[in-house]
Amino acid sequence: MSNQKQFAVWMDSHHATVVGKTSDDDTNYSVLAHVKGEVASQNSSEKNANNHEKSAQLKFFKEITTYMQNATHVHVTGTGIAQEQFMHYLADTAQFKNTKTDESTSNKMSNEKFVEFATAKFN
Repeated sequence: MSNQKQFAVWMDSHHATVVGKTSDDDTNYSVLAHVKGEVASQNSSEKNANNHEKSAQLKFFKEITTYMQNATHVHVTGTGIAQEQFMHYLADTAQFKNTKTDESTSNKMSNEKFVEFATAKFN
């Protein structure tokens, strides 16, 4: 299991915290990034607002995955439906198509608690 690239992501629709190991030699998990999604602005056209929301979400998901290169296992947790949408995004993305994903629901945690959560999940 030492060559596993495991990551945990806590997310809601506008914020994500990515936890993983900083290098292959590292034995401890740590916070790799905090990613903030774009908040959709008011738009007079429902179609334009929906398109903007979809493109903002895609940009948010792409930014999260930049911290998860060569991932073999990703655990996604958080509130709302963002985790499910993110898991679908991973499954539909060639780079992550063979990545094992699972999910759970949890309230926002401090960075320290989330690192503990990820460590317990993968060890």
